[in-house]
Amino acid sequence: MKEFFNFLNEEYHIGQQIIVSPMDVIILVIVLLIATAILRIIRKLATRNLPYDDKRKFKVVFSYARWFIYVIIFLLTFHSLGVNVTGIFAASAALLIGIGLALQTLFQDIISGVFILVDQSVHVGDIIEIEGKVGRVEEIKLRTTRAVTIDNKILIIPNHLYLENSLYNWTQNGTTTRENVKVGVAYGSDVLLVKKLLLQAAKAQPESLETPEPTVLFTDFGESSLNFTVAFTINDSFNARFPQSSIRFEIDRLFREHNVTIPFPQRDIHIIDKNPRNK
Repeated sequence: MKEFFNFLNEEYHIGQQIIVSPMDVIILVIVLLIATAILRIIRKLATRNLPYDDKRKFKVVFSYARWFIYVIIFLLTFHSLGVNVTGIFAASAALLIGIGLALQTLFQDIISGVFILVDQSVHVGDIIEIEGKVGRVEEIKLRTTRAVTIDNKILIIPNHLYLENSLYNWTQNGTTTRENVKVGVAYGSDVLLVKKLLLQAAKAQPESLETPEPTVLFTDFGESSLNFTVAFTINDSFNARFPQSSIRFEIDRLFREHNVTIPFPQRDIHIIDKNPRNK
């Protein structure tokens, strides 16, 4: 038994500065096994409420992070056991700094992708608006989010933009959204008639839901017009421009039918002649 303990404590030189004993290796293995168990528990807790596809994506990222943690544990364990790993620390630090600077944006995208998967702030099928661009989410990857715009164009969004910009999720509260159409009428128009016609135009559209029913707001006294907004609810905000266009066509028809004028800006120009020879 004494010989066995002597063997465990026997030191082996690896290079000029690194000295390792079998006991150090055993302790390192035990620490790695404990770390593996803890990381497995953390992974299960983080992915317990995620859909199956998101769990797979999270496991891929987590596997990379796990090996990075293993390297840190390896170095810290040997250092705490008295093994001189200064050279390894220096080389690793320089390598990690170089990689971090080169892949900074990539890491930001991946970390943001993990946040999206865990936080569940964006789902496939959601309609989002970011940096003035609107699209329906088709796929959420670790580095990018793939969305389709209203014009059926593919929009590739780097995930780090979610951390740097305000994200508008149009459908997180449900598929129904409140849309509106704005119009101005000439001063002197019958505002109650205008309200009636606007409601009629909104209710005539099959996309407009009965509940909540359309409403009309008298929004402002403009420079050249009395401004109104007709608000209505639809189930597909991604294609809101089509019912909005139909309502505008109907408003124009009803206004012409009832002699309601949509004004255009008008200006009075006064010309002052300062040349006395023209008098």
